[in-house]
Amino acid sequence: MNPDHHPDVLYDLTRLPWPWPDNSFDELHAYEVWEHLGQQGDYRAFFAQFQEAWRILKPGGYLCGTSPANNSPWLWGDPGHTRAIQPETFTFLSQKQYQKQIGETSMTDYRFCYSGDFEPMVLIPDAGGTFLYILKAIKEAAN
Repeated sequence: MNPDHHPDVLYDLTRLPWPWPDNSFDELHAYEVWEHLGQQGDYRAFFAQFQEAWRILKPGGYLCGTSPANNSPWLWGDPGHTRAIQPETFTFLSQKQYQKQIGETSMTDYRFCYSGDFEPMVLIPDAGGTFLYILKAIKEAAN
């Protein structure tokens, strides 16, 4: 959005698939990114984008990020924000949670469109108006 920034790679993250091979990165850092992608309620885009993050992370790789906290005036005050990312959001990225909750709670089963697997390692819901998180990619090591 800002022509004064000069990134190494410029890519529209809404265009899938992303241009990086499987298992490319030990870490992905997405600070104030996810709330700008897709639309609240568009679960297909949400899961497709996190599936891509999972795909390009190496086994045991980390997705580190921040988003506005639930109590932040910027969560919906920023005209560029199109979705809220909350600690509960990441429940739907964990295959362990699907196994634990489907049939026991009212958790919606999105496994028909999502096969990735992230385990939350750090969730700090409100660090001065910012939600901080680190997710670990759970996947088999490539041979």
